[in-house]
Amino acid sequence: MNTKELTFALMMGALGSTLFAISYYAGPIAPGIALDFSLIACLIAGFYAGPSVGFTAGLFVGILPGIMFGPLGMGGVAGLIGLPLGKGLSGLTAGLMAKALKLGQKPRSSLLGVPSTYLSYVPEAIFTYIYFIFLLGIGTGGTVFLTSILPKAIVEVTIISVIMAALMGNTGFSNFVRAHFTKSTPKTKTAEKEQ
Repeated sequence: MNTKELTFALMMGALGSTLFAISYYAGPIAPGIALDFSLIACLIAGFYAGPSVGFTAGLFVGILPGIMFGPLGMGGVAGLIGLPLGKGLSGLTAGLMAKALKLGQKPRSSLLGVPSTYLSYVPEAIFTYIYFIFLLGIGTGGTVFLTSILPKAIVEVTIISVIMAALMGNTGFSNFVRAHFTKSTPKTKTAEKEQ
């Protein structure tokens, strides 16, 4: 990872932390539960800059939630470790998906934004399930995950997937990110037509 990509990962980490803080303080659904759109930053990093940048950005994005739900919540040190790893898995998977599907390199790749976003969340969902079982025990942890965490996450990922598809389909946004923060070159309209 070069300096430009590390800077991008840090910026996405700051964006994700800001999105988390806004939702945590401004829009709680219930005590300790709020819609969290910090995953947008992990996915942007992964889809545009690749798996290592996506994973690194995810680690940074997960620090604030890790603190809030870890030492300041019920998770303790496990939360401070577990939440960044979970977010990192989503960023890593987004980067792998982008490489495998050549997202951003083919015309109309934004159509894959919705399913790619859902698939990018799957490893984090599995990791979170295991985390809750470890933290709360087999009976309680699985139930908490399936009755409160997973339904909330599905709503979040549904909204985020539409946002990601829109960002991937926006040539100006995509070219800006590629030109300033990644190794790949921006796409032009004529280059897209030639493909």
